[in-house]
Amino acid sequence: MTHQDKIQTVEALEKFILQKGSQNQVAAGMSGVSAATLSQMRNHKWELIADEMWRKVAKYVGVSASGWNHAETRNSLELEEFFNDSQQFSLVMAITGKAGAGKSKTAEKYEGENKNAFLLSCNEYWDKRWFLRELLAKMGKDHAGLTLPEMMHKAVLLLKSLESPIIILDEADKLADNVLLFFITLYNALENHCGIVLMATHFLEKRIRRGVAMEKKGYREIYSRVGLRFIELENTSYSDVEKICRANGIEDTAIIRTISKDCDGDLRRVRRLIFSHKRAS
Repeated sequence: MTHQDKIQTVEALEKFILQKGSQNQVAAGMSGVSAATLSQMRNHKWELIADEMWRKVAKYVGVSASGWNHAETRNSLELEEFFNDSQQFSLVMAITGKAGAGKSKTAEKYEGENKNAFLLSCNEYWDKRWFLRELLAKMGKDHAGLTLPEMMHKAVLLLKSLESPIIILDEADKLADNVLLFFITLYNALENHCGIVLMATHFLEKRIRRGVAMEKKGYREIYSRVGLRFIELENTSYSDVEKICRANGIEDTAIIRTISKDCDGDLRRVRRLIFSHKRAS
C-alpha cells in the first residue's frame, strides 16, 4: 500500500461511515477489523497498521491499491437503477446475468454510496443462523447469545426502524433450499418496509422455475414474490469494454478490439487482459 493508497482509503472510509451512520457500525461489518483500527486510520496514526489490514479495509470501502478505475457500463447503470427503485419503493426483484457481468462490483459500489443498503455475499455453507448473523453484522449489531427467533425478531425490528432499507443477496443461487426458502419469511415480515434483491447467474432462474414445475415446497411462493419475473442483464458489449479500457489508460483502438474479442463478455477477463497489456508496454 502506497501513501496515496492509504489517503484514498481513509477518504473512502469517511464517506462510508457517513453513509452507514457510525464507525462502530462499519467495523461490525468487517471481519477482523476493530473500531479502534478504523479510528487510528482516520486520525493518521498509521505506523502500527499492517498493509494486510489496509488492504482489507480498502477492499471493503471499494478502493483498489492496484490502480484500477471503474467505468460505468450498461449493466452497472441498469443495476444501480434497479437497486434504487427497489430501495425507494420497497420492491422485491430477481436479477440474473452471466458470471463476470459486473453484478457484484456494482452492488458493492451501491452499498458504499447509499445509506441503509446492506449487501450479503451468499455462500453454500450458510444456514438460517449464519444468514441472520451476516445481516445483523452488516447493520452493526451483535448476535451473541440470541436464539434464531430472537435474531430474526431483532433484524426485522431494526430494518423496520430504518428509512427505505434494501437487502441485496448476491450469488443467491448458492443458498441451500432451507435458507433460500427463508427468503419467504423475511419477505412476509418486511413487505412494504424493505427492498430485497436476489442476484445471481441464470442458474437461479432455472432452479426456481424447475422447483415451480416440480411443485417443490416454497418455490411457487418465491416466484410469486419476485413478481413472476427474472430481470436479465445484457451481455457485455464492445462499448462497455472500451469504457473500461479507456478508464484504465488503454487508448489504442486495436488493443481495445483485441481485448473485447478475447474477453468472452467476462469483465474479470477484461481486467486481466488490461493488466497484461499494460505490463507488456
